[in-house]
Amino acid sequence: MEDHKLKVFCTVAETKSFSKTSEIIHLTQPAVSLQIQALEELYETKLFDRSSSSINLTTAGEVLYRYAKDILALYAELEKEIGKLTGLIKGSITVGASTTIGNYVLPSVIVAFKKTHPKIKINVLIGNTKRILDFLNSGVIDLGLVEGETSRHKIKTERLIVDELALVVPPFHPWAKKKVVSILEITKEPFIIREEGSGTRQIIEKYLASHSIKISDMRVSLVLGGTESIKEAVESGMGISIVSRWAARKELRYGTLRMITPKEEKILRDFSLIMPKNAVISHAVDEFLSYLKAYHYDTLLSESKAL
Repeated sequence: MEDHKLKVFCTVAETKSFSKTSEIIHLTQPAVSLQIQALEELYETKLFDRSSSSINLTTAGEVLYRYAKDILALYAELEKEIGKLTGLIKGSITVGASTTIGNYVLPSVIVAFKKTHPKIKINVLIGNTKRILDFLNSGVIDLGLVEGETSRHKIKTERLIVDELALVVPPFHPWAKKKVVSILEITKEPFIIREEGSGTRQIIEKYLASHSIKISDMRVSLVLGGTESIKEAVESGMGISIVSRWAARKELRYGTLRMITPKEEKILRDFSLIMPKNAVISHAVDEFLSYLKAYHYDTLLSESKAL
Protein backbone atom coordinates (compact mmCIF):
# COMPACT_ATOMS: atom_id res chain seq x y z
CA MET A 1 0.00 0.00 0.00
CA GLU A 2 1.39 3.42 -0.97
CA ASP A 3 2.02 5.39 2.21
CA HIS A 4 5.63 6.35 1.49
CA LYS A 5 4.91 10.00 0.62
CA LEU A 6 3.03 10.46 3.88
CA LYS A 7 5.92 8.94 5.86
CA VAL A 8 8.36 11.32 4.15
CA PHE A 9 6.04 14.27 4.78
CA CYS A 10 5.61 13.42 8.49
CA THR A 11 9.36 12.97 8.96
CA VAL A 12 10.08 16.39 7.43
CA ALA A 13 7.35 17.90 9.63
CA GLU A 14 8.84 16.30 12.75
CA THR A 15 12.54 16.91 12.08
CA LYS A 16 12.02 20.27 10.33
CA SER A 17 14.88 19.28 8.08
CA PHE A 18 15.12 17.82 4.57
CA SER A 19 18.71 16.68 5.23
CA LYS A 20 17.80 14.82 8.45
CA THR A 21 14.83 13.25 6.70
CA SER A 22 17.14 12.15 3.90
CA GLU A 23 19.34 10.30 6.45
CA ILE A 24 16.42 8.72 8.30
CA ILE A 25 14.35 7.64 5.27
CA HIS A 26 17.46 6.63 3.27
CA LEU A 27 16.57 8.81 0.29
CA THR A 28 18.62 11.51 -1.37
CA GLN A 29 17.68 15.07 -0.44
CA PRO A 30 16.36 15.81 -3.96
CA ALA A 31 14.17 12.68 -3.71
CA VAL A 32 12.72 13.92 -0.41
CA SER A 33 11.97 17.30 -2.02
CA LEU A 34 10.24 15.54 -4.95
CA GLN A 35 8.01 13.57 -2.56
CA ILE A 36 6.92 16.80 -0.84
CA GLN A 37 6.48 18.53 -4.19
CA ALA A 38 4.23 15.68 -5.38
CA LEU A 39 1.98 16.11 -2.33
CA GLU A 40 1.86 19.89 -2.80
CA GLU A 41 0.86 19.39 -6.45
CA LEU A 42 -1.77 16.84 -5.44
CA TYR A 43 -3.41 19.21 -2.94
CA GLU A 44 -2.55 22.36 -4.94
CA THR A 45 -1.17 24.19 -1.91
CA LYS A 46 2.07 24.75 -0.06
CA LEU A 47 2.60 22.42 2.90
CA PHE A 48 5.77 24.00 4.30
CA ASP A 49 6.79 27.62 4.88
CA ARG A 50 10.43 27.90 3.82
CA SER A 51 10.65 31.69 4.04
CA SER A 52 12.58 31.74 7.34
CA SER A 53 15.72 29.88 8.40
CA SER A 54 13.60 27.00 9.70
CA ILE A 55 11.01 24.83 7.95
CA ASN A 56 7.50 25.11 9.39
CA LEU A 57 4.14 23.64 8.44
CA THR A 58 1.61 25.91 6.79
CA THR A 59 -2.02 25.75 7.94
CA ALA A 60 -2.71 23.22 5.18
CA GLY A 61 0.40 21.30 6.22
CA GLU A 62 -0.84 21.10 9.82
CA VAL A 63 -4.16 19.66 8.61
CA LEU A 64 -2.41 17.09 6.42
CA TYR A 65 -0.01 16.16 9.24
CA ARG A 66 -2.89 15.50 11.62
CA TYR A 67 -4.67 13.24 9.13
CA ALA A 68 -1.45 11.63 7.89
CA LYS A 69 -0.58 10.44 11.42
CA ASP A 70 -4.04 8.86 11.71
CA ILE A 71 -3.74 7.27 8.27
CA LEU A 72 -0.31 5.80 9.04
CA ALA A 73 -1.63 4.45 12.34
CA LEU A 74 -4.51 2.80 10.47
CA TYR A 75 -2.05 1.28 7.96
CA ALA A 76 -0.11 -0.17 10.90
CA GLU A 77 -3.28 -1.62 12.41
CA LEU A 78 -4.32 -3.05 9.03
CA GLU A 79 -0.92 -4.69 8.51
CA LYS A 80 -1.12 -6.16 12.01
CA GLU A 81 -4.58 -7.65 11.49
CA ILE A 82 -3.74 -9.10 8.06
CA GLY A 83 -0.54 -10.54 9.48
CA LYS A 84 -2.52 -12.29 12.22
CA LEU A 85 -4.84 -13.84 9.62
CA THR A 86 -2.13 -14.98 7.21
CA GLY A 87 0.56 -15.81 9.75
CA LEU A 88 3.00 -13.79 7.61
CA ILE A 89 4.87 -11.14 9.56
CA LYS A 90 6.71 -8.58 7.47
CA GLY A 91 7.46 -4.88 7.44
CA SER A 92 10.20 -2.63 8.73
CA ILE A 93 11.19 -1.45 12.18
CA THR A 94 13.37 1.51 13.12
CA VAL A 95 15.07 1.15 16.48
CA GLY A 96 17.01 3.87 18.26
CA ALA A 97 19.69 2.74 20.70
CA SER A 98 22.15 4.53 22.92
CA THR A 99 25.81 3.67 22.53
CA THR A 100 26.51 0.74 24.86
CA ILE A 101 23.34 -1.24 24.23
CA GLY A 102 23.37 -0.31 20.53
CA ASN A 103 26.94 -1.45 19.92
CA TYR A 104 27.34 -4.35 22.33
CA VAL A 105 23.91 -5.92 22.99
CA LEU A 106 21.49 -5.18 20.16
CA PRO A 107 23.47 -6.69 17.23
CA SER A 108 23.37 -10.21 18.73
CA VAL A 109 19.65 -9.90 19.46
CA ILE A 110 18.86 -8.72 15.91
CA VAL A 111 20.88 -11.54 14.33
CA ALA A 112 18.96 -14.11 16.38
CA PHE A 113 15.60 -12.41 15.65
CA LYS A 114 16.24 -12.33 11.88
CA LYS A 115 16.76 -16.10 11.82
CA THR A 116 13.11 -16.62 12.73
CA HIS A 117 11.71 -13.42 11.13
CA PRO A 118 13.58 -13.02 7.81
CA LYS A 119 10.84 -10.84 6.24
CA ILE A 120 11.18 -8.08 8.83
CA LYS A 121 13.68 -5.30 8.05
CA ILE A 122 15.33 -3.60 11.01
CA ASN A 123 17.03 -0.21 10.82
CA VAL A 124 19.10 0.93 13.82
CA LEU A 125 20.02 4.51 14.70
CA ILE A 126 22.68 4.89 17.40
CA GLY A 127 23.21 8.04 19.45
CA ASN A 128 23.31 9.28 23.01
CA THR A 129 20.21 8.92 25.19
CA LYS A 130 19.06 12.50 24.58
CA ARG A 131 19.22 12.01 20.81
CA ILE A 132 17.24 8.76 21.03
CA LEU A 133 14.56 10.50 23.11
CA ASP A 134 14.36 13.25 20.49
CA PHE A 135 14.02 10.64 17.73
CA LEU A 136 11.19 8.95 19.62
CA ASN A 137 9.33 12.19 20.31
CA SER A 138 9.53 13.20 16.66
CA GLY A 139 8.28 9.83 15.42
CA VAL A 140 11.55 8.95 13.67
CA ILE A 141 11.88 5.61 15.50
CA ASP A 142 9.33 2.99 16.57
CA LEU A 143 11.05 2.24 19.88
CA GLY A 144 14.20 3.09 21.77
CA LEU A 145 16.71 1.30 23.97
CA VAL A 146 18.55 3.66 26.28
CA GLU A 147 20.94 3.76 29.22
CA GLY A 148 20.13 5.61 32.42
CA GLU A 149 17.12 7.64 33.41
CA THR A 150 14.36 9.14 31.26
CA SER A 151 11.87 11.72 32.49
CA ARG A 152 9.57 12.43 29.56
CA HIS A 153 5.84 12.37 30.37
CA LYS A 154 4.79 11.18 26.91
CA ILE A 155 7.11 8.18 27.00
CA LYS A 156 6.46 4.75 28.45
CA THR A 157 9.62 3.34 30.06
CA GLU A 158 10.23 -0.30 30.96
CA ARG A 159 13.44 -1.74 32.38
CA LEU A 160 14.84 -4.33 30.01
CA ILE A 161 18.10 -5.46 31.59
CA VAL A 162 20.60 -4.28 34.20
CA ASP A 163 24.02 -3.04 33.15
CA GLU A 164 26.97 -3.47 35.50
CA LEU A 165 30.04 -1.28 35.22
CA ALA A 166 33.27 -2.46 36.82
CA LEU A 167 37.00 -1.88 36.90
CA VAL A 168 39.04 -3.25 34.00
CA VAL A 169 42.77 -3.90 34.14
CA PRO A 170 45.25 -5.65 31.80
CA PRO A 171 46.14 -9.27 32.65
CA PHE A 172 49.65 -8.25 33.80
CA HIS A 173 48.34 -5.68 36.34
CA PRO A 174 48.95 -6.47 40.07
CA TRP A 175 45.14 -6.51 40.59
CA ALA A 176 44.46 -8.93 37.71
CA LYS A 177 44.01 -11.97 40.00
CA LYS A 178 41.78 -10.14 42.48
CA LYS A 179 37.98 -10.42 42.39
CA VAL A 180 37.29 -7.26 44.41
CA VAL A 181 39.19 -4.04 45.11
CA SER A 182 38.12 -1.06 47.21
CA ILE A 183 37.03 1.83 45.04
CA LEU A 184 39.23 4.05 47.23
CA GLU A 185 42.29 2.31 45.79
CA ILE A 186 41.70 3.64 42.27
CA THR A 187 42.97 7.11 43.23
CA LYS A 188 46.46 5.57 43.35
CA GLU A 189 46.34 4.23 39.77
CA PRO A 190 46.56 5.99 36.37
CA PHE A 191 42.90 6.25 35.30
CA ILE A 192 41.38 6.45 31.81
CA ILE A 193 37.97 8.10 31.58
CA ARG A 194 35.37 9.05 28.99
CA GLU A 195 34.92 12.63 27.84
CA GLU A 196 32.65 15.10 29.67
CA GLY A 197 29.00 14.73 28.64
CA SER A 198 29.27 10.96 28.30
CA GLY A 199 26.45 9.07 30.06
CA THR A 200 28.94 6.47 31.25
CA ARG A 201 31.15 9.17 32.74
CA GLN A 202 28.14 10.66 34.55
CA ILE A 203 27.37 7.28 36.13
CA ILE A 204 31.03 6.89 37.19
CA GLU A 205 31.21 10.41 38.65
CA LYS A 206 27.98 9.85 40.58
CA TYR A 207 29.30 6.58 42.01
CA LEU A 208 32.67 8.08 42.95
CA ALA A 209 30.96 11.08 44.59
CA SER A 210 28.95 8.67 46.78
CA HIS A 211 32.34 7.58 48.16
CA SER A 212 33.65 11.16 48.47
CA ILE A 213 35.93 10.87 45.43
CA LYS A 214 36.10 13.68 42.85
CA ILE A 215 37.63 13.47 39.39
CA SER A 216 40.24 15.97 40.59
CA ASP A 217 41.32 13.36 43.17
CA MET A 218 42.07 10.84 40.40
CA ARG A 219 45.34 10.37 38.51
CA VAL A 220 43.64 10.82 35.13
CA SER A 221 46.10 9.67 32.46
CA LEU A 222 43.80 9.87 29.43
CA VAL A 223 40.41 11.26 28.48
CA LEU A 224 39.01 9.35 25.50
CA GLY A 225 35.85 9.65 23.42
CA GLY A 226 34.83 6.01 23.12
CA THR A 227 34.76 2.68 24.90
CA GLU A 228 36.77 0.90 22.20
CA SER A 229 39.70 3.30 22.56
CA ILE A 230 39.52 3.02 26.36
CA LYS A 231 39.72 -0.78 26.22
CA GLU A 232 42.71 -0.63 23.88
CA ALA A 233 44.48 1.85 26.18
CA VAL A 234 43.88 -0.38 29.21
CA GLU A 235 45.13 -3.44 27.29
CA SER A 236 48.30 -1.50 26.48
CA GLY A 237 48.92 -0.79 30.17
CA MET A 238 48.25 2.95 30.02
CA GLY A 239 45.94 2.83 33.03
CA ILE A 240 42.82 1.24 34.47
CA SER A 241 39.23 2.24 33.77
CA ILE A 242 35.56 1.52 34.48
CA VAL A 243 33.44 0.15 31.62
CA SER A 244 30.23 -1.78 31.08
CA ARG A 245 30.45 -5.56 31.44
CA TRP A 246 28.54 -5.77 28.13
CA ALA A 247 31.15 -3.64 26.39
CA ALA A 248 34.07 -5.75 27.65
CA ARG A 249 32.61 -9.26 27.18
CA LYS A 250 34.78 -10.13 24.15
CA GLU A 251 38.00 -9.02 25.87
CA LEU A 252 37.03 -10.90 29.04
CA ARG A 253 36.36 -14.01 26.99
CA TYR A 254 39.78 -13.92 25.34
CA GLY A 255 41.60 -12.84 28.48
CA THR A 256 42.97 -9.52 27.21
CA LEU A 257 41.24 -7.70 30.07
CA ARG A 258 40.35 -8.62 33.64
CA MET A 259 37.26 -7.21 35.36
CA ILE A 260 37.14 -6.44 39.08
CA THR A 261 34.07 -5.55 41.15
CA PRO A 262 34.38 -2.67 43.64
CA LYS A 263 34.35 -4.02 47.21
CA GLU A 264 31.88 -1.37 48.39
CA GLU A 265 28.96 -2.21 46.04
CA LYS A 266 28.36 -2.85 42.36
CA ILE A 267 28.00 0.04 39.88
CA LEU A 268 24.61 -0.59 38.28
CA ARG A 269 22.34 1.19 35.81
CA ASP A 270 19.32 0.16 33.76
CA PHE A 271 18.99 -0.43 30.06
CA SER A 272 15.41 0.63 29.36
CA LEU A 273 12.92 0.12 26.57
CA ILE A 274 11.10 3.34 25.66
CA MET A 275 7.93 3.72 23.60
CA PRO A 276 5.48 6.54 22.89
CA LYS A 277 2.43 6.29 25.13
CA ASN A 278 -0.74 5.09 23.36
CA ALA A 279 1.19 4.38 20.15
CA VAL A 280 -0.38 2.07 17.56
CA ILE A 281 2.34 -0.42 16.73
CA SER A 282 2.66 -2.67 13.71
CA HIS A 283 2.65 -6.46 13.86
CA ALA A 284 6.40 -6.44 13.13
CA VAL A 285 7.15 -4.05 16.01
CA ASP A 286 4.89 -6.06 18.32
CA GLU A 287 6.78 -9.25 17.44
CA PHE A 288 10.18 -7.59 17.98
CA LEU A 289 9.07 -6.18 21.35
CA SER A 290 8.01 -9.64 22.52
CA TYR A 291 11.36 -11.03 21.36
CA LEU A 292 13.33 -8.30 23.17
CA LYS A 293 11.51 -8.96 26.44
CA ALA A 294 11.88 -12.74 26.25
CA TYR A 295 15.52 -12.84 25.09
CA HIS A 296 18.01 -14.57 27.43
CA TYR A 297 20.59 -11.79 27.73
CA ASP A 298 22.57 -13.73 30.34
CA THR A 299 23.73 -16.09 27.59
CA LEU A 300 25.67 -13.20 26.02
CA LEU A 301 27.44 -12.44 29.29
CA SER A 302 28.25 -16.11 29.83
CA GLU A 303 30.32 -15.92 26.63
CA SER A 304 32.65 -13.47 28.40
CA LYS A 305 34.20 -16.21 30.53
CA ALA A 306 37.84 -16.57 29.58
CA LEU A 307 38.67 -19.44 27.22
